[in-house]
Amino acid sequence: MVRPSDRMPVDNTQRSYSIIPCFIFVELVIMAGTVLLAYYLECTDTFSVHIQGFFCNDADLMKPYPGLEEDSFVPPLILYCVVAAVPTAIIFIGEISMYMVRSTREALVAQEKTIVTGECCYLNPLIRRLIRFIGIFAFGLFATDIFANVGQIVTGNLSPYFLNVCKPNYTGTECRYSHQFVANGNICTGDQVVVERARRSFPSKDASLSVYSAVYVTMYITSTIKTKSSRLAKPVLCLGTLCAAFLTGLNRVSEYRNHCSDVIAGFILGSSIALFLGICVVHNFKGVHAAPAKQKAEEYRGLPLMTFPRVESPLETLSAQNHSASMTEVT
Repeated sequence: MVRPSDRMPVDNTQRSYSIIPCFIFVELVIMAGTVLLAYYLECTDTFSVHIQGFFCNDADLMKPYPGLEEDSFVPPLILYCVVAAVPTAIIFIGEISMYMVRSTREALVAQEKTIVTGECCYLNPLIRRLIRFIGIFAFGLFATDIFANVGQIVTGNLSPYFLNVCKPNYTGTECRYSHQFVANGNICTGDQVVVERARRSFPSKDASLSVYSAVYVTMYITSTIKTKSSRLAKPVLCLGTLCAAFLTGLNRVSEYRNHCSDVIAGFILGSSIALFLGICVVHNFKGVHAAPAKQKAEEYRGLPLMTFPRVESPLETLSAQNHSASMTEVT
């Protein structure tokens, strides 16, 4: 008969080895689902846009048609490449540069040395941080695109040039009176593809993506780069990225592709997602382990009191000095 004291103790580290691959698998499934949903919202007609009514003589919807999105001063293809490539390059260069510094490398090893598959298999702290920060950035980029597309589909807000591409019949019964509201979605006689695109204005997707990328990389720069020589370089780099994102939103307004409210909503959406991921998910781009003081306290857990280091108080030091001085006078 086996007594309870003879049972083998449970090794919690072995249990953690089997849990880590499960977490990795769940994260990959979530990432794949996010990318797939963004693809369906961006490149397919699976979800129909809400048909919003309008006034035939609404001055806010009579702006001239600026042309296709590819004719914009900031084409979507170039914008998407920049908002994805620039933060990735900055994080990659920043992590490699910090890892080359000896003091920073030792701190990273102390924070990021985590067992992955067994006792002898460790993931390099540099690779771990690169995967975490760039992976979270990519997830947030797709999430921002999803939120922007869902907002455009649900609201169906009309672009400033909507009436120029809709081309309603102003002599018909629907537009006979200047203050008559038109709720019929079939009144438009223009190109239906362009009309549907003109119904997706709120929030501005270009503004939300650009601000998300700028805020995320700004938080990374201010939280990780701690050298004394970067007192002027960091503000210039951060303000440059934020200014580029701000100008992207202004360009959408100046070309009559979005209303001011659409761009402001895009700014709020992108910055909110970036702040949430930077503060709550990657914890201001710090390590994943607890503070060194807490780790040091756990190292002494279970040890006898005699093994703890002895610390003298100022009162004990003063009394010892007085005792030595009195002994000197007696001698």
